[in-house]
This record gives sequence, C-alpha cells and structure tokens, in this order.
Amino acid sequence: MSLAWSEHLVVAPVLVPLLCGALQVSVRHNRHWLKFGLSAASVACTFFVSIILLALIDGGQWNAGVGVYLAANWSAPFGIALLADRLAALMLLLTALLAASALVYSMLRWSRVGVHFHPLFQFLIMGINGAFLTHDLFNLFVFFEVMLAASYGLLLHGYNVSRLRAGMHYIAVNLVASLLFLIGVALIYASTGTLNMADLAGRVAHAGPTDLALLKVGVTVLAIAFLIKSAMWPLGFWLPPTYDAASPPVTVMLVLMTKVGVYAILRIWLLVFPDGAGAAAGFGVEALLWGGMATMVYGAAGMLASESPGRMAGYGAMISSGTVLSVIGYGQPSLITPGLYYMLGSTMAMAAFVMLIELIERIRTPGAALLAVTMEAFAIEDAPDPPVGVGIPAALAFLGLSYASCALIIAGLPPFSGFVAKFGLIHVLLNPEASASGPTPLGWALVVLIVLSGLATILSMLRFGVRTFWSAGPVLPPPLQATEVAPIGLLLLACIAMTVQAQPIFSHLSRTAGDLHVPGQYVERVRAAPAVPGPATPGGEK
Repeated sequence: MSLAWSEHLVVAPVLVPLLCGALQVSVRHNRHWLKFGLSAASVACTFFVSIILLALIDGGQWNAGVGVYLAANWSAPFGIALLADRLAALMLLLTALLAASALVYSMLRWSRVGVHFHPLFQFLIMGINGAFLTHDLFNLFVFFEVMLAASYGLLLHGYNVSRLRAGMHYIAVNLVASLLFLIGVALIYASTGTLNMADLAGRVAHAGPTDLALLKVGVTVLAIAFLIKSAMWPLGFWLPPTYDAASPPVTVMLVLMTKVGVYAILRIWLLVFPDGAGAAAGFGVEALLWGGMATMVYGAAGMLASESPGRMAGYGAMISSGTVLSVIGYGQPSLITPGLYYMLGSTMAMAAFVMLIELIERIRTPGAALLAVTMEAFAIEDAPDPPVGVGIPAALAFLGLSYASCALIIAGLPPFSGFVAKFGLIHVLLNPEASASGPTPLGWALVVLIVLSGLATILSMLRFGVRTFWSAGPVLPPPLQATEVAPIGLLLLACIAMTVQAQPIFSHLSRTAGDLHVPGQYVERVRAAPAVPGPATPGGEK
C-alpha cells in the first residue's frame, strides 16, 4: 500500500459511519434488515480499518508511529489534523468491538422499538471515532457534540417514564459540560493563540506568567467538562441512574463514552504538561489523583448500597474511571501500561454485564413462581421421589457462568484479565522505579483502594447473584435469542483472550505508554506533516 494513500485510512473511521448514517436517514423505517445490513457493513469496515492502522503503526510504515491526515490539505497548525497512533488505533478497535456487540444485540428488538436507531447509532460511532482521532481542541468539541447529540436520541429510544426522566437529567448535565468545554477552549485560544494540540504543547513552555495563568484557568474549565463525561466524583452523579434507565445496547455505548473523557485527559495531559513544560509541568495531576481516588471510594460505597443491577453497573463504571484517572494522576510512566490493560478489560466486561442484566431479569418473572404454586396444589401424594440433583437448562447455565465471569473480571479476581490488570498495577505501585526507599504513602493508599474497591464489587455482585440464581426458588429457563447470547460471549471471550495473550498485549501497551511519554517526536511529526502538492499543469506550473 502506498504510504500517501495509507494515510487516507485515518479519516475512514469518521467518514464511513457518517456516510452510512446519512444514507440510512432516507431509508423507510420498516426496512429493518436493510438498515441493519448497512450498519453491520459500516462497523465491520471500521473494525478492519482499525486493525490495518495498528499494523501500519507497528510495522513502522509511518514516521514515529503516527499517521497524519490533513483535512482540506492545510498543514498544521492552520488546518485540522487527524492523527492515528497506537493509543488512538487501540481505542478505535475497542469502539468497533463494542459497537458490533451492541448492534447484534439490538438486531431483533431494540433497533425496532423506535425510529432512527441505526442513523443515530452511526452518528454516535462517528463522534466517538472522531474524538479519538482529532488533534484539534475545537474539532474535539465538535466531535463531542456529535457524540452527545446522538446519545440523547438513543437514550430516549423506546422511552418510558424512568428513561425519560434519566434522559432529561443526562441532557441537562451534558449541556452544561458542553458550555464549559467551549469556554475552556476559548480561554486556551486567548492565552496561546492555537488549538492544535501539538502546537499548544510547543508553546506552553514559553508562555509568559499572564498567559500561563489564563491557560491554566482554561485547561481547568476544559478538564471539568472531560471529568463530567468521565464520571469523576462529585461530577458523576448522573451516571448510575442513566445506566439503570437506558436500553442495554445504548448502555454499552455509554460505558465506552465514559472512556472517551478519560482518553481526552490522558492525551492532553501527557502531551501538554510533560516534565519539559517548564512552569506548567505536571499541572493538575494531583487533582486527578485525589479525584480518582475519591471516585473509587464513592463507586465502592455505591456498589455496596445498590440493589438494582443497572445502578451496580454505573457504580462499577465509576470505579473503573476512578482507577484510570488515579493512574494518570500518580505520574509514574510505568503505571500507564497496566492502567491501559485494566481500562480495556474492564470496559469489555462492563459492556457484557449491562447486556446480561436484561437477560437475567427475565428469570425473575411471576410466571415461574405461579407455576411452582400450581404444581404444589395438584401434587399427588404417592408420586415417586424426585431424582437426586436438578438439571440446569442451557439458558440458566449460560447466564450463571457469564455472570460469574463478569463479576470476577470487574472485581479483579483470578483467573481473568481483571486480576492480571490489578496485579500489574499493584506490582508497579509497590516497586516504584524512581525511588529506592519503596512505595510512597500515596502509593500504599492507592493499593488499598484498588483492593477494597474490588472487595466491595465482588460482595455486591455475589449478593445479587445469590439472590437471583440460588434463593429465587423454582424458575423457568428464560427465552434467549442467539443474537443476545453471541455478543456477550464475544466480549467475555475477548477478555479471556486478553488473559491468555497478556504478554504480547502488555508489550504493545508498553510501547503505547512509551510513545505517550515522549511527546517531542509526536509534536515534530505533526508539525512536519507536509501538504500534498497540487497536480502540475501542462506548462509545468502547479
């Protein structure tokens, strides 16, 4: 593949869902299979493009492992640049995997409940992919708005009273976050004269005291918008009721959207405020650390207090976000590698869990208890003794095993990827690379929170599991569709594959973390990306 043409692949994850969504708007609502086919083709294309991007980056096809696409052929910092590096390509792959799972799950029911599910779903994917690829703060704002506008419609899809109430709260909170985002972007531009991230990183170290103070105010306001989306305490109050009310395929994408905020924090902080940023070096990392730890405490308390599985999922997602934010704020480069591994595994496990919730709730139907009472009322006294042991129908076996797997992964217990991730985090915290005297008090505090949050998670999920699968009395096997079972199995198999292939995945993530902590080559790659020369005229002029 030509190097010049390969960089056009960078824009494909944005362009393909945009075109697919626009095409689906004109398709009649009752053409369900046509819309599903278009959506499936779009998601499959995004999946394969993300794999190709990872191959191009790891194969050394692009300088510094970064592919740059200059929109409208304007060089940075004047034009909009889309960039694909290891982290962006990895998040694109995660997006495609979760989108495929949500799409298959919704095929026979949720995509048909209301109108325009598929176009909104494609526009949501476009916004998420654009947020991962863009290298311009205002363009990031635009992609955030596309993502949020689509999520508003999807959250209200198939609406009921609780979904409508939670949707209104979600919309109000995110409108405030969007306003803060825009104010932060304006302040950053006023202080530095640029919104290109690479150009911004180059100017921060040379900013004067007045401009630096204004820049810090702008970045703080911008960070609040990101942290609202990341559900950091006390800004994440909206998340548990939203997870509890949304339909399962929409909740899957909401799980991913919390990681978009975490991604933005990780990208901007390590690029703009590295150790070589002068007076701005390390700005705000303490707030990220303490806020992340507070989020872990709040999430663990919420898990223990929740009876609803939807709210448990919301608080579990807060624990996940809090853990990754604490990792970023702790400031130890080697901690990013297990932090990224943890984020990938916990996101897929939580996505599987929110789909599993709906299937588990079918077990707890009045029909099962009524059937048991009817059988007792017409029992014959001289009936033969029942056989020893009770057969477990395949549906109940699948739900029980899947629930146990989700619980173990989310809590971080062996033998799955959650344990590998938390073991890696604790190992790095207890063996700091820059200190010969051992872990710091904050390191010990973070270790304790990682362990206790996992304990709170497993206790909460064990309580719900016992109540559902053990003490619920006689139940009938719930009706399950293959399209509902397959995406859950796919995500859990992906978590198992992460465990089996932990060494090569950690190796890749180590290179990803290394790139993030060497922002100089990243900045130089963006600034040096040339515009494509125009075609020559017959007279030799261009």
